[in-house]
Amino acid sequence: MRILAINPGSTSTKIAVFENTKQLFLKNIKHSVEELAPFEKIIDQYDFRKDIIIKELVDAGFDIKDLTAVVGRGGLLKPISGGVYRVNAAMLKDLQTSSMGEHASNLGGVIALEIAKNGGENIESFIVDPVVVDEMDDLARISGIPELPRVSIFHALNQKAVARRYAEESDKNYNELNLIVVHMGGGVSVGAHKNGRVVDVNNALDGDGSFSPERSGGVPSGQLARLCFSGKYTLPEIQQMLKGKGGLVAYLGTNDAYEVEMRVKDDDKEATAIYRAMAYQISKDVGAMATVLEGKVDQIILTGGVAYDKGFVGWLKQGMGFIADITVYPGEDEMKALANGGYMAIKGSLDVQEYV
Repeated sequence: MRILAINPGSTSTKIAVFENTKQLFLKNIKHSVEELAPFEKIIDQYDFRKDIIIKELVDAGFDIKDLTAVVGRGGLLKPISGGVYRVNAAMLKDLQTSSMGEHASNLGGVIALEIAKNGGENIESFIVDPVVVDEMDDLARISGIPELPRVSIFHALNQKAVARRYAEESDKNYNELNLIVVHMGGGVSVGAHKNGRVVDVNNALDGDGSFSPERSGGVPSGQLARLCFSGKYTLPEIQQMLKGKGGLVAYLGTNDAYEVEMRVKDDDKEATAIYRAMAYQISKDVGAMATVLEGKVDQIILTGGVAYDKGFVGWLKQGMGFIADITVYPGEDEMKALANGGYMAIKGSLDVQEYV
């Protein structure tokens, strides 16, 4: 089976071709600010990105007619349980209209369907474990204000992938484990995985939980309300403070965690204080999720780009090491997770679900 995986990001598009579960090709296509400037909305980038993907495949010697399936990164959809979903008309409508929110991952399913159609009628198109995977317990949804329920939007694809990887490498069943998974990228999500379900997790898209390279985290609500009505800022400007220009960007002027790591090593006191505060807040979130699992935590898993920083991981271990043993899977396993989802779906070992 030839499977094409597509993972659109804000300024890049990762693509990979797999034969069954073996990776044959990987490309991270960068998109400059100038290239993306003409597009008012992210979904408007659809043709631009699709054409680049097809060109890269042709240049690498692949024919889309040889594909068995195309698997796109799932976008902002209605809340659904984890798993593999076929791209259908209902999904396409919600992705194209951004009815549940605008995000680069919305392009994944749309491009997957179009490339599959161009390749031939027998090629399947799927998404796997999108960011809106919602397996939260009802108790976890209550926020304190009825009009503001807590929602599940997090790095579901990578969290699920590394959780299953840990279970497989430990010769254990993911559906029988209690895990706390911490994804640390542009945003940070901390999920409590109980018997195969993410029963509680912070809304990483809107900046809930710890602050991160680009997110504000859970800021003081009273002060935020006064800031909103101060007359100094528009709604889009406030939203950017929470998502995009919050966290490390707001304090240190960069969303590049590696740059901050280097500044810490150069004894930059401001960078060290802010970076340690981020580790401090993440440790607090892990402690909270330990209470969700009633202290019965089989393992803590750290993943995402920030997990490459051994110094930062060391701070986390100091803060949360008493809770459970810690496994570190640096980076993201998302391309393999996408392809594996499609592979299992075609094999029949994982049910294909329909989005409604």
